[in-house]
Amino acid sequence: MSLDGDAWRKFFDGFEREAFRFETQPKYTMPNEAASLATFLRGDPKPHDHNSRWHERVRAYREAGKWIGRVRVVREPLTDYQRYQLAWGIPGNVEAGEDIRILDLTKTELGLPTGQDWWMFDEARVVHLNYRSDGTQIDRVRTGVGIPEERKRRRRVLHSRHHRTTEPPGRGSRLLVLRQPDSSGHELFG
Repeated sequence: MSLDGDAWRKFFDGFEREAFRFETQPKYTMPNEAASLATFLRGDPKPHDHNSRWHERVRAYREAGKWIGRVRVVREPLTDYQRYQLAWGIPGNVEAGEDIRILDLTKTELGLPTGQDWWMFDEARVVHLNYRSDGTQIDRVRTGVGIPEERKRRRRVLHSRHHRTTEPPGRGSRLLVLRQPDSSGHELFG
């Protein structure tokens, strides 16, 4: 089932306990972000209300006792979009209450599904987010009523202590950089 517009918003807001996103694209080409991305790339200051509508939604979910989070996969060199997301998007999302983990796969592969973004709601509903190579979203497709065991395992691995975690300087406690235990210490944030 394809989900767009109001149907997507209703489906998304209908989660009862937990919404989890696995985010893999090197860039997202979203019309509502074009102006702020251009502002960032010019080196101008971040607007005070940047991403405020999403922050309001996150705060409302958290106030209702719901958990919302994501794992953001990156590889170096970071794209302009990833630099924008890490500098302007993610810190405000974390401050609003979203649990965000950055998974650096520059020097390692973990057998995770790269190239396929998805949301998982209440460990019971999965929606695939499909993108073109330029980062433009094609569609959102509900994959079925139940969640495959494979998705549950991947989520558990990402939230486990199997990886060494470090907090980037100046970031909130909900933002973690996940690395393999033998990492050379190279940091995404400096």
